[in-house]
Amino acid sequence: MKLLIVEDNADLLDNILTYLKREGYLCETAQNYDEAFDKIMSYTYDVVLIDIMIPGGNGLQVLRELKSVNPETGTIIISAKNSLDDKVQGLELGADDYLTKPFQLAELQARIKAVNRRNNLGGTEIVRVNEISINTKTMEVTADDTPVDLTPKEYELLVYFASNKNHVLSKQTIAEHLWGDYVDHLDNLDFVYQHIKNLRKKLVNAGAQNYIESVYSIGYKLNTTPKTA
Repeated sequence: MKLLIVEDNADLLDNILTYLKREGYLCETAQNYDEAFDKIMSYTYDVVLIDIMIPGGNGLQVLRELKSVNPETGTIIISAKNSLDDKVQGLELGADDYLTKPFQLAELQARIKAVNRRNNLGGTEIVRVNEISINTKTMEVTADDTPVDLTPKEYELLVYFASNKNHVLSKQTIAEHLWGDYVDHLDNLDFVYQHIKNLRKKLVNAGAQNYIESVYSIGYKLNTTPKTA
């Protein structure tokens, strides 16, 4: 899962990053309004955590701008201000949740998972693609009840495809989702093909059909009704 954390408190930001990265999340950060604006206009995220009080502007304005370009993005307002007005305004602008500082990092993670399930996976912990079952709580994948041993990147790739089934995803979009803005420093996106190749092989070996199709010169698509021979 790809996250953007908009937070200017360096110690809190470091604690959040350390915890969420250890849990397998891909995290990017912004510590002021301009950085946050540039990030949300340049990249897409599963969930964005937004502090209300940030240098150079207001977190609620970041939320407003985010929802204008990517309304489906999950958002959680995090703030030291336990103000009902701020909470109501944030929710009216489209925030999915509101968390008041101080908070436990385990609770933050639980809320991130809940927001992502509601927005991208129909609110369920079990996502099914025909004979493939994905448990988003335990991160376990099976094909016809046969366990599929995936790397963290392969798992995130499968969940991304399942969240966008029957839609074509470009190589660039896939790369940005899995590796964030780090892809800007790479010479090519050949690694995307390798990860998809490995994911296909593991699913098929476990008994699943080959649902991931290559779309010539564009990218890939998870086709839930693949052609049969």
